[in-house]
Amino acid sequence: MFDSFVSRFNQKYRTIGFPKNQPHLPERFRGKPEWDPVACARAGSQCRACAEACPTDAISSTRPVLEMDLGRCLFCTECGSACPQKAIRMGRDHELSVRRRDALLLKGHDPVLEKAEALKREMLRVFGRSLKLRQVSAGGCNGCEVDINVLNTIVFDLGRFGIQFVASPRHADGIVITGPVTANMKLALQKTYDAVPTPKFVISVGACAISGGPFRDHPEVNNGAEGMFPIDLYIPGCPPHPITILDGLLRLIGRKK
Repeated sequence: MFDSFVSRFNQKYRTIGFPKNQPHLPERFRGKPEWDPVACARAGSQCRACAEACPTDAISSTRPVLEMDLGRCLFCTECGSACPQKAIRMGRDHELSVRRRDALLLKGHDPVLEKAEALKREMLRVFGRSLKLRQVSAGGCNGCEVDINVLNTIVFDLGRFGIQFVASPRHADGIVITGPVTANMKLALQKTYDAVPTPKFVISVGACAISGGPFRDHPEVNNGAEGMFPIDLYIPGCPPHPITILDGLLRLIGRKK
């Protein structure tokens, strides 16, 4: 017992100071993609190396303006590796969540992501202080699921914000969806949504849940949850970093602007 107290004392306070303090991101963190239009132009108007290398067709190489769908992006860096001018790279911006699907379309020389806004005032009155979520893995690879689960550890301590994952949709305020929504999970996901009392909301986490990810247009997937019911928050990534997920949840309930 004494050794346990000594160990705990030596560990000090382990919960991160986010969102009050900026998060410490790993060196290999991949945030919002960035590109250099000058370097891109040097490759020539016919160059489509980045678009052809993208495994999910997230890039439209319509010159002279590059367009990227962050909802399809796997953050795999294949585009940057294929670019002869190395004009594309992954940035460090972790604030990637948006409220509208079309807000994930990055276009122009220096595209600005429209950060997620809080729920409407009436919804905030209901959910702003206590939020219960039911997570549904709709055919995911467990990458997004792991980064959601880690939010419950002492490092992130999701509970300090009044946010908790629950076992039953009947106890939930909304659902968090991961995975491309396979044919085998489509009915289960619909029943889960129907079981959540109104008012309720839906959060799509990861490229698969937003657009189908690498499984897009496969006959056995639904290309994510889009079209099944209204989506209130999109959190892109493959998988999104836990900080990116936490940032989106806090923005949704008005705890971060």
